[in-house]
Amino acid sequence: MDWLLEWVRDWASHVHWVHFLTIPVFTGVVGWLINWSGLWMLFSPVRFRGVTIPGMRELASVLPRKVQEVPGVLQGGIGWQGIVPARAAKMGSIAVDKAIAKLGTPAEFYQQLEPEKIAEHIVTVFRPELPQLVDEVMRREHPRLWRDLPRPVRQAVIDRVQAQLPSVVGNVTHEIGVHIDQILDPKIMVIDHFRENPSLVVRIFRDFGQRELNLMVTFGFVFGFLLGIPVAFIDSIFGLWWALPVMGVIVGWITNALGMWLIFEPPEPKRILGIPVHGLFLRRQEQAAEVYARIIAEDVITLERIGDFILEGPSGDRTRQMLATALRPAIEKAAGPARAAVRVAMGPARFDTIRDSVAEEAVSRTLTPFKDPEFSRQQSEKIRVLIARRTKELPPRDFVEMMRSAIKEDEWMLYAHGAIMGLAGGFLHLWIFGVSGG
Repeated sequence: MDWLLEWVRDWASHVHWVHFLTIPVFTGVVGWLINWSGLWMLFSPVRFRGVTIPGMRELASVLPRKVQEVPGVLQGGIGWQGIVPARAAKMGSIAVDKAIAKLGTPAEFYQQLEPEKIAEHIVTVFRPELPQLVDEVMRREHPRLWRDLPRPVRQAVIDRVQAQLPSVVGNVTHEIGVHIDQILDPKIMVIDHFRENPSLVVRIFRDFGQRELNLMVTFGFVFGFLLGIPVAFIDSIFGLWWALPVMGVIVGWITNALGMWLIFEPPEPKRILGIPVHGLFLRRQEQAAEVYARIIAEDVITLERIGDFILEGPSGDRTRQMLATALRPAIEKAAGPARAAVRVAMGPARFDTIRDSVAEEAVSRTLTPFKDPEFSRQQSEKIRVLIARRTKELPPRDFVEMMRSAIKEDEWMLYAHGAIMGLAGGFLHLWIFGVSGG
């Protein structure tokens, strides 16, 4: 052991202590900056900011896949968009596959919105519009007959239709419920909404994970400082000018990798060297579930958006046709005992045209109350409770995958960013303090 003590004394007598002690401080500060700027890269800016380069889009198609993953490259631009908002649609897709599809079927979500209450609300809102609807259709399809009818008879027709309204609306909500799995696609609904509103995905992380994200930045300094201690020893022993920049690359890469690991791993509580460890986000899965459920219920799977999707989405034409078909018998029934006489007086073709016109007009009007924001908010509470309960029940690994899906394949950019900053930190220290022993 004497030789080791002698070597230590010799090393201590020749080491440049200012140079040596500033290395962990430098790596700590660089580690803090790496994680702080890494968070900015994750979430900002929400929309792409940069410049379009002529010919860049064509060039991008032959570049390596990793380069194509950099936000803006495939669109022919050089700049930046936060990794999370840039991958919002992808996160939406995986969120549906891994979580929302397990949280409930379209039929379950629809039942949580209470179709009976929806029907009551539609009747309340639609009833005052019925006289105008009947008047418009009759004036368009059979103006002379409608004009010649005595006012009491016209009012009797309107009253009869209004009396049938609850039955008509009941048919609408029932048909939607029966066919909801065919006309409502939560995956397309979520993907489109996340793509159009990337800030929503940022909110999911920020609203429940800001404390953990701030802790990650703080740990950047801790990790950097601790990793800087062996770097200082190696630099003082070998005294090579390139050692600090090279080790800065390693420290920068590891610091970012450790930061990501700290947030998401391990999904289940474990002990490493006797120390309990658990992913920071995973520790708060219950709180995260509440935040996630609130955002999904208030902004994504809402009554208002369901109404928009089933009428204006990919199956919109099919939905309108289906509802119009369901409405025709109820509307024909509204003509009452005089139906046969009216059909003869007008002619079967004219009668059917009027019936179909009323049905088609009624489809859009009966679903207009879906777009009532206040009513949609009231009904969303049941959706929120369902999603929160099912999200809390998700296995930790599925929960991690749902939250990490937006950034998993792009984490290399964060690690590369850390490595570049570590390299810059190494050269900066070399420029200020020179080579160890130099």
